[in-house]
Amino acid sequence: MAGEISFFELGVDDPGKARTFYGALFGWNFEPGPSGEGGYAIGTPSGQGGVHGGDPGGGPYLFYRVDDMAAAVAQVRELGGSVEGTDLGEDDASAARFGRFRLCRDAQGSPFGLHEPADGRGGSGYVRGAFRRTSCGVRATPGAPLPS
Repeated sequence: MAGEISFFELGVDDPGKARTFYGALFGWNFEPGPSGEGGYAIGTPSGQGGVHGGDPGGGPYLFYRVDDMAAAVAQVRELGGSVEGTDLGEDDASAARFGRFRLCRDAQGSPFGLHEPADGRGGSGYVRGAFRRTSCGVRATPGAPLPS
């Protein structure tokens, strides 16, 4: 369903410590991300996510499901919001496997993300291995699928 939370990403200083903490607290499953930068794919009972380092004190990044990324991006802009200029480093193969992600800000400047799943069901697997802050927001690198 469009508008439901489709993916989350946790920004932390040290992904290994986050793995230990959240794994013990919630029983989440972690798998290394493919970036080689220490990020993890997170498997939870109710959804999918990831964790990246180099973002001390970072809040969670929430991605909301959309059925049509181009239409959703246009509507964000029509409503006075903004869309980050990057497509989060996706190539066609990654987008076909994992879907598309865009970082946005609402009309008041609050951040959120859009996710158009590849499978059309609201989440097809972990896409990002490590998000990195940049001067214009967050930049991501490709990730790996979640464990079943």
